[in-house]
Amino acid sequence: MTFLIKAWAPPHEAQLQERALATWRDAELLVQLRWDNFLAAGRASRRGTFAAYVAALDAEAAAAAELADAHSDLTEAA
Repeated sequence: MTFLIKAWAPPHEAQLQERALATWRDAELLVQLRWDNFLAAGRASRRGTFAAYVAALDAEAAAAAELADAHSDLTEAA
């Protein structure tokens, strides 16, 4: 998924958008890592690895909300 930063965005706003996108991408990678850990986990550790996966999903949702806030001009247009 590609998000374009407005060419006319003030430098501070552009930095916030870039930071929000980087945070979301990191959260997305963590979700994938935690899912892979869950799939590889033995029976005894599956509950804990699944809880870690759900926590990563929550973090990704929060990062997505921050990304949407940083791109509020796009969400208002939708």
